[in-house]
Amino acid sequence: MKAELNADDLITRGKRVLSVEAAAVTALQSRVDASFVAACRLMHNGNGRVVVTGMGKSGHIGDKIAATLASTGTPAFFLHAAEASHGDVGMITSADVVLALSNSGETAELIAILPFLKRLGVSLIALTGKPQSTLGRAADVVLDVSVELEACPLNLAPTASTTATLAMGDALAVALLEARGFTQEDFARSHPGGTLGRRLLLHVDDVMRTGDALPAVAITTSLHDGLVEMSRKGLGMTTIVDERRRLVGVFTDGDLRRILDQPLDLNTATMGKLMTTNPRSIRPRMLAAEAVHVMETKRITALPVVDDDGVLVGALNVHDLLRAGVM
Repeated sequence: MKAELNADDLITRGKRVLSVEAAAVTALQSRVDASFVAACRLMHNGNGRVVVTGMGKSGHIGDKIAATLASTGTPAFFLHAAEASHGDVGMITSADVVLALSNSGETAELIAILPFLKRLGVSLIALTGKPQSTLGRAADVVLDVSVELEACPLNLAPTASTTATLAMGDALAVALLEARGFTQEDFARSHPGGTLGRRLLLHVDDVMRTGDALPAVAITTSLHDGLVEMSRKGLGMTTIVDERRRLVGVFTDGDLRRILDQPLDLNTATMGKLMTTNPRSIRPRMLAAEAVHVMETKRITALPVVDDDGVLVGALNVHDLLRAGVM
């Protein structure tokens, strides 16, 4: 039979873990010094990539650090230390910088590849809790990520030490990000599938409706035929264009509601008489996120898209932007 878990005990233990790990990260601030600067310069000035390597929990943290570096402008990848000695070390070139993680600094798989790294002449940065270890002595730059104790009550399971190492990795990545002048647009280009990427990379012409899906009628089109076009295209509006296909007006669901109490003949009333003139329109190369802003501020749900000559080239509504993940 499982023992009953006491709520107060669980809360106390959880808070203790967070307190220990917070203290471990806070202690790193005094170690962001000349060694940190040297590590940043090696990674910034190198002509190759940053190769992050480690074993066990350090390996998991290293994988995350490599991913963070790569997504913030510093080309990087993770190399599993155990695989390195079995051929994968060939992924490292002399132009690269190796960032090696080991709390003890004596991880056998890392120590095994040190001679190769020295022969290749690559720069080696160590993130270790033991600066005087074999790894620390072999490194060109050592970043001390030691902790007074682990959050584990047995002081055995890597907890505070892995948190400290991850935090130092984040500090390196963000310092390099700012040094490179990395922008939101740069971030979006490396995250095309993410929300920010979609907001900053997608343009109106990437999501707008064109061709047969585009609702458009002439000025002389009857209200009946205009409503048929609106219904068939399902955009909540139809555009009205002249003989050169320049946008001259729109007729929306809202316009229809406003004229319902008027004595109109569906077959004789024309779209040119009922349309809203000088409608709000957008350009095809506008960011889709800007189109969202226009819709929100003007409280409209659909927009025609025109070129520089005012010729209708597309249209979109709020549902198109939702499907594209921009909203």
